[in-house]
Amino acid sequence: MNRLDHLLVIFGEECNEVAQETAKALRFGIYEQRDLPTTNIERMGVELSQLLAMAEMLKDEGYEIPIYADVMDAKKEKVEKYLAYSKHLGRLTEDPEKEKPA
Repeated sequence: MNRLDHLLVIFGEECNEVAQETAKALRFGIYEQRDLPTTNIERMGVELSQLLAMAEMLKDEGYEIPIYADVMDAKKEKVEKYLAYSKHLGRLTEDPEKEKPA
């Protein structure tokens, strides 16, 4: 395994850790923290920051991961379209956690 392989493995691991923290926020609540010093959304931020750090390390090695604004815009539109469809079907309800607890 070379350096690039190693960085790619860690990048993938960080993707999984973002997903894991996101699942915890969904299961327990976005501001829940159990016996931990941080909330689920804060831990999501830590994992996202670590993922972005790996993207920077890949860039430093000459492998910049391109980010496409048009792809991002298209994804947002698609998600909004299906959110509206889900609401139409009665499957989407208002978010009870819109406001951060005091």
